[in-house]
Amino acid sequence: MNLIIENLIGLLKEVWYLFNTMSPYLLLGFLMAGILYILIPGELIYKHFSSNSLSGVTKASLFGVPLPLCSCGIIPVAAYLRKEGAGKPSTLAFLTSTPTTGIDSILATYSLLGPLFAIIRPISSLISGIIAGVIHIFLEPEKTEKLSDSLPIPDSKDNITYTNSFKNNIKKIIHYGFFEIIQETWKWLAIGILIGGIVAFFIPADIAEKYLSNSWIAYPLMLIISTPFYVCATGSIPITAALILKGLTPGAGFIFLFAGPATNTATLSFVGGKLGRKSLFIYLLTIILSAFFFGLLIDFIWYSSGKDLHLITGGMEMIPGWIKLTSSLILILLIINVILPRKSKTDPEDDNKIIIIVNGMSCSHCVDTIESSLKKLENVQDIKINLQNKEVIVTGPVSEKQAANSIKNAGYSVNMITTGRRKTQR
Repeated sequence: MNLIIENLIGLLKEVWYLFNTMSPYLLLGFLMAGILYILIPGELIYKHFSSNSLSGVTKASLFGVPLPLCSCGIIPVAAYLRKEGAGKPSTLAFLTSTPTTGIDSILATYSLLGPLFAIIRPISSLISGIIAGVIHIFLEPEKTEKLSDSLPIPDSKDNITYTNSFKNNIKKIIHYGFFEIIQETWKWLAIGILIGGIVAFFIPADIAEKYLSNSWIAYPLMLIISTPFYVCATGSIPITAALILKGLTPGAGFIFLFAGPATNTATLSFVGGKLGRKSLFIYLLTIILSAFFFGLLIDFIWYSSGKDLHLITGGMEMIPGWIKLTSSLILILLIINVILPRKSKTDPEDDNKIIIIVNGMSCSHCVDTIESSLKKLENVQDIKINLQNKEVIVTGPVSEKQAANSIKNAGYSVNMITTGRRKTQR
């Protein structure tokens, strides 16, 4: 019994160390994500993605690198890129560069893995996205498609419910950075920190060093593990850090850090289904080759430096302990805020309001897409969306059929519609 308690305490200490180390940079990253959301309107992304050229592919990759989207959030965004006329090369470049990094994960990477990883990670994402798009241009050239006027654009100005005043922009930055992004990532962040703590506490250093320090074993092993494993760009960081501390080569750690967020089964299914088998082959080939190349580059730099630990050691040691603790407590409160269930304030007895349960609505970008589509309907007075309850509330003299069709046209299925006391199964 005492051994169990000791192990539990030891595990909790490792988990808290990882969380406490990352918290200040995570908060800063979430803030920067909110600022980025204001500074780069979504319609700019769509405007520049339709060109099937090196320029279009480069723009898609550049836009994708700083966006704080994991594999879950990238799928609906990529789907609408394609629907709005974005070419396959640009869509593929965006899919490749975006989930492997982001402004929040870059800062968190520096906090645990040091400057070498923090620099190489965004560079590798950009280059891999461009390579994927360029290969697609040569293997499957296609004509540039015109942007469609009939489909909604997520994250566009039409979706901004606040005015452009400084005060309201601050509100939107806070809401997006400290509510929407945390709501999408907290589960995977928690899983990543927990697994990192388990690895750090339970795996013997001598065993890990014996096998994982061999690149011929570690490289393919990390690729096999990371390909089907779902982990976001931020959640993969503590796992990688723990493995490296146990003896995994930094290059092999990078393979997990790079391929893990990009090649989960959901993303692979989307690429194959929406873009075709050839696109899926290009996507996988680019991810694998990029992961191995930049993994080798990191190992080369590290070994050439005489295994300088400063290159792969977190940059958080200069931050006072009270700032780390305060950041951790704030982040815990923010996570609790998004976990707590929220009741709808809508009165279902009001016949002027329609409550719709939507399948497949999983992130803030789904919310923006659905909201944008509904706003195209006449007589819509108000739209409220509860992501946790999968609930869309439309106020105004709009018919059930109109509202349902609008959501279906946005690419989602409707499960149930409630108007007053009446319920309709769909």
